[in-house]
Amino acid sequence: MKAVKLGVIGCGSVAQNAYLPLASNLRARGEVSGIVVADPDVERLERAGSRFELEAVTTSNDDILGDPSVDVVAILTSMNEHADLAIAALKAGKHVLVEKPMATTLDDGRAVLAAAEASAGHLVCAPHVMLSPDYQAMLRLVRDDSVGQVILGRARYGWEGPDWSAWFYAPGGGPLFDLGVYNVTSLTGLLGPVARVSCLSRLSRPQREVNGELIDVRTEDTFQLTLEHVGGALSSISTAFGMQKYRNPAIELYGLEGTVQMMGDDWAPAGLELYTNAVGNWQVLESEARYWPWTDGLAHLVSSVRSGSTPYSSPTQAFHVLEIMLAAMESARTGATQAVNSTFEPLQPQVAKERRAAHLIHDRAHEEAQ
Repeated sequence: MKAVKLGVIGCGSVAQNAYLPLASNLRARGEVSGIVVADPDVERLERAGSRFELEAVTTSNDDILGDPSVDVVAILTSMNEHADLAIAALKAGKHVLVEKPMATTLDDGRAVLAAAEASAGHLVCAPHVMLSPDYQAMLRLVRDDSVGQVILGRARYGWEGPDWSAWFYAPGGGPLFDLGVYNVTSLTGLLGPVARVSCLSRLSRPQREVNGELIDVRTEDTFQLTLEHVGGALSSISTAFGMQKYRNPAIELYGLEGTVQMMGDDWAPAGLELYTNAVGNWQVLESEARYWPWTDGLAHLVSSVRSGSTPYSSPTQAFHVLEIMLAAMESARTGATQAVNSTFEPLQPQVAKERRAAHLIHDRAHEEAQ
């Protein structure tokens, strides 16, 4: 299979600390032939050039979009730029990975979907949580009724918040687009589309220090969502810039015959814990995602392009997730529950790899007794 050439638009922390290291590994494995990077900040380009073996750097996005030798474009800019750049790359016939969210308005999201439908290229939208082995194991447990009908779900993701870019605290930013999007993606993948959403939000910290300067925060930084899934389950999400630490599971699903929970974060899972009425005690499924990177969507897209297969993730689900988040913000603003009009076809689990002996299910109580 022929190696692909990768163009990266946006050379900030996400690119340099996550995607470019993965891209370099893909090149070392012969899956990527070359990497070109675009960013208007010359200093960023110089730092990237000193750290990674790049074929070229440029301050013009058009140099990447107009280059016929570039097969895959990764869009890693600020959120408000995602839609326009994704549309331009798709219209240029590129295969596109766009960081989350795919857009910051419904109209822009629809335009991205339309461009993807008309393009010869694939569209893969972050976050890539549904590719992790632990998520896939959890999805299989749900689909084979290991915990019975799921009636409740809970997810969370938050931290103190970034101190390197002011756009996180401006309209089009905020923790729901940056963090809660992981949870919305996971819960809709596990429990299906959402029919209605209600939300409360607030601004907990009116000012933040970013790059050594005090700025005014112009978007809410704390969100609590309740989702009503089409299949009947109810779920909740907590997300904020200001959550210091936590030790509870990232995701919990409560079924009529048991409970399954994902430890760690859904973008960095640390195994599953399972309780079933049939067994009568907690069981531990050790993590198979120990070395899984949250940037795995890039490796998945490159593999799909090289093999001629269709990527696993669904742009229509990414649009549904966007509508849920925007509806949640409107619910918080108005105090009224909001309907969600879009939908998507839930994905089946990927084919499971055979578990190694070290990853067998263990009885936690028995292990502790030893």
